[in-house]
Amino acid sequence: MIVITGATGHIGNVLVRQLLEKGEKVKVLVLPGEDLTPIKGLDVEKAEGDIRNLESLVKAFRGADIVFHLAAVISILPGRKKLLQEVNVIGTRNVVEACVKCGVRRLVYTSSIHALFKEPPPQFIDETIPFDPDNIVGEYAKSKVRATLEVLKGLEKGLDVVVACPTGVMGPYDYRISEAGKTIIDVAKGKCPIYIDGNQDFADVRDSAKGIILCGEKGRKGEVYLLSGETISVTDLLLTASKISGAKMPKIKIPIPLAKILSIFTSIYYKLTKTTPRLTPYSIYVLTYPAFASDKKARQELGYSPRPIRESIADAIKWYRENGMV
Repeated sequence: MIVITGATGHIGNVLVRQLLEKGEKVKVLVLPGEDLTPIKGLDVEKAEGDIRNLESLVKAFRGADIVFHLAAVISILPGRKKLLQEVNVIGTRNVVEACVKCGVRRLVYTSSIHALFKEPPPQFIDETIPFDPDNIVGEYAKSKVRATLEVLKGLEKGLDVVVACPTGVMGPYDYRISEAGKTIIDVAKGKCPIYIDGNQDFADVRDSAKGIILCGEKGRKGEVYLLSGETISVTDLLLTASKISGAKMPKIKIPIPLAKILSIFTSIYYKLTKTTPRLTPYSIYVLTYPAFASDKKARQELGYSPRPIRESIADAIKWYRENGMV
């Protein structure tokens, strides 16, 4: 049996679908009262619990062969340090302990490329970069570093662990509308008049989920695998989305220096309005980070092979339309 935390997230629900297609028996850990729309109709066993509650994890993990741990708080806004620590770090520590107590054969942890954004920036981001919370920018990134270190400590307790570090993802089954998804939807609706340029690595969510499964099947104990896709500029992303959707390309590009000033005030706006944050100091930092991600290790050892990002954008727009979002 396979247990998944974070199964209702973008990668999580696609991971569930792919495992079911492989004929696996899947149990998902869900929060009490959580919106289960992303996994509605899927043949999975549900266990209520919270990764901040060790006892609920032990109950959910009993009988599990593999645990895929994806549950986490993702935030590009400042001021959420306590929550990030409680969920991402302490919650992951609990997952490790529960796996040990339940005799789980393997734990596959989904970390993030953000945990590898060291300072000063290297030319390439790969698995040789050490996880150092004191040499990284951003509260979220620091929490993912510390969580990854908690997972690797499981090796000392005899737990077989593998770490996957996906880059940004996009594609179908985006029920909660990701950051990239919101941008694509806005372009398709003609509601994206301004933008800032930069670069980011994106992989198709279906390839990220497949890569995580490959980590469980072929990953070497104690190893880290970077699951990247394709580096694309914001301009090319918007241009591609506009061409596929038939909408107009946004025309007003805000210079990065001005965007950095505006981001100070937009962070306050997002907190007050409780809207999805997009232009923040950290998002600008990510878009202007100069290093490129390398998936060489995952390709060679796992057989990981991501598709072209244009295909992901096209399939995302098709899915958004089919689900009434565009």
